[in-house]
Amino acid sequence: MAKKDTYRERTVYISGGSSGIGLACAKLFASLGADVFIFARRVEALQEAAALIEACRTHPGQRVAWTSLDVTDHDQVLSSLSRAIAEFGPPHVVIASAGLAYPDYFDRIPFAMFDQTVRTNLYGMWNVLRALIPSMKASGGHIVNVSSIAGFLGVFGYTAYSASKFAVIGLSEALRSEMKPHGIHVSVLCPPDTDTPGFARENLTKPLETKALGESAGLMSPDDVARAMLRGMERGRFLILPGMEGRFILAAKRLLPGVVNALMDRIVARARRAAGGR
Repeated sequence: MAKKDTYRERTVYISGGSSGIGLACAKLFASLGADVFIFARRVEALQEAAALIEACRTHPGQRVAWTSLDVTDHDQVLSSLSRAIAEFGPPHVVIASAGLAYPDYFDRIPFAMFDQTVRTNLYGMWNVLRALIPSMKASGGHIVNVSSIAGFLGVFGYTAYSASKFAVIGLSEALRSEMKPHGIHVSVLCPPDTDTPGFARENLTKPLETKALGESAGLMSPDDVARAMLRGMERGRFLILPGMEGRFILAAKRLLPGVVNALMDRIVARARRAAGGR
């Protein structure tokens, strides 16, 4: 793991940095000496997050800043992050973690929610990267795009979310090749279920079959995910899978996809029987 002040005089930009995995990453980089710039929508949450990040600083000259923006608004992202680059400097590290999920049965997910999910998780990431990458090309850096285990494994109840997170991995694979000549490394983080405010909101609409699938797995803390992400970055990994569960699922999905599908189907069927069917 990186030592104190490893990232001193390095600037880290984090979308979705006011809570969850994004906030955990912001605190971790601040504890390593980095200047941290976070952005999300809610001003109050950003102010509270900034105070938590400042408490992790290693030296008094270390900068922590934030701005309120909607990552789905292309023009707003470009203008706001252009100002940030001018005032705060270009990023050495970008963590694109803004995202949302609305799990439910496919025919119960409103189009408006599907649209918001894709615009936030995919378009929002595109907008952030489009705004920041040009300033990184002169000196290189590292981009980490946050996907999910549901980005390589379609999960019951997550049709909208999985569609957007599968797309994040495709975007990241193509971007990795394109950024390599510029000295910009690209990774994609695929965490399992993580104990965040977003995960708590997901449980409000999550189908019983989805809950059953989740109960068969573990729940990671945002801090553990952030530390796993940093280890993956240090090792130059493209696909970063926190915890043993993700690595096992990926290997099984690649080598024995039929077995994985059969196991998931069995858990779903058992949950439906226990509830008397949908």
